Amino acid sequence: MEAVQANDASPARNLLRQLSSQVSDLVRGIERHIFIGNMVANLPDDQRIEIRNYFNGFLSKMRDNSASDIDIGGFGAKGGVWYRVFGAKKPEESWGTFSAEESSIMIQNILTERQRQFFYDKRNLDFSYMFEEDKRISRFRADVYLDMEEVALNMRAINEQVRSVSDLVFHPNVLNILSLAHTKEGLILVTGITGSGKSSTLDSIIDMNNHTVSGGIIVIGSPIEYVHTSDKCIVRHREVGRDTLSFKEGAIEALRQDPDIVMIAEMRDSDTIMTALEITDSGHKVFSTLHTASAVESVDRIVAEVPATEQERVWQRLADVLQCVISQKLVPSLDGKRVLAKEVLVASPSVKAAIKNKNTSEIYQMISESSDIGMMTMEQDLKRLYMQRRISKENALNYANNKRRMEQLLQMM
Repeated sequence: MEAVQANDASPARNLLRQLSSQVSDLVRGIERHIFIGNMVANLPDDQRIEIRNYFNGFLSKMRDNSASDIDIGGFGAKGGVWYRVFGAKKPEESWGTFSAEESSIMIQNILTERQRQFFYDKRNLDFSYMFEEDKRISRFRADVYLDMEEVALNMRAINEQVRSVSDLVFHPNVLNILSLAHTKEGLILVTGITGSGKSSTLDSIIDMNNHTVSGGIIVIGSPIEYVHTSDKCIVRHREVGRDTLSFKEGAIEALRQDPDIVMIAEMRDSDTIMTALEITDSGHKVFSTLHTASAVESVDRIVAEVPATEQERVWQRLADVLQCVISQKLVPSLDGKRVLAKEVLVASPSVKAAIKNKNTSEIYQMISESSDIGMMTMEQDLKRLYMQRRISKENALNYANNKRRMEQLLQMM
């Protein structure tokens, strides 16, 4: 689909103008969006399809531009359609601008009635979206929210193909820890800030197990992103809000569904953390994510998230079940794209002892001195990428967790 100018006379654009003119300025706040939602729900099917196809044109251009995200609506968008391409977010001028009412109509048109009601109640909605064009299916993770009382939408493209785990450049020992064929139990965490590629890494690991080991995998997500086709494993996908009530409920229910691997897309709260530890205690292999910037911070965060009365027990349980922490960042590369940098913590006996004794400050040094079993600090991996001429010296320093140590490593070259 080609981009349509904002001043075009296409049926969809004319319909948006016509509908937006019916929204009274006397209706404000959430009632305004309920009014728009009711108007959308009562449109004839052909008009809803017309608006949906117009909206899908934004996503088609997003895919063609290799954009990771799109933003529409809300006060901050200034009426524009914004794309994030290789880390930089900019408005796409060829689409022109849309009024707040036009944006709300387009956004609410892709929601179900139940989703709209949830959004009105909670002022936020996470969901998945897909469309098919030329026999090619594109999937997106989406979030609808309010920005200065205007409906706003962010969508993130879900990779159509899973990256091979070999592309992640893990040490053979780490690959063994990630594989059900070699290690049947334990907690493996993939951490990083939002947009650091955690989900993509987890999908690569799940894909590896699906194609190499006979077993059962349960994926719990909010929403489900990449959909795995069962191969050697039977893969079940359970979306929070649609297939299960919460991450905690989905994790508890998984124990009755005969899994070998349980993937909990995010450990958002203490209940989910405690449930994940219990599942791992029962002899399952559990993968999950945290929003932390380093492996050591991940250990501290898990303990800090649980009630004080449980922390002593969590220190001990975490030391027993933790197998590996992969903390990652996407760093701007010299070719104008982004490259993965990672810190890898393997739960060796000395690391487990440090966790049990609450001496996490000792772990960074253990990581830096244990490359023989696959460990590496973020600074060591950034140095590797710099030596391979894939990133600049400036970005090696900017993305380091320990900038003093990064400077020392660069001076040793």
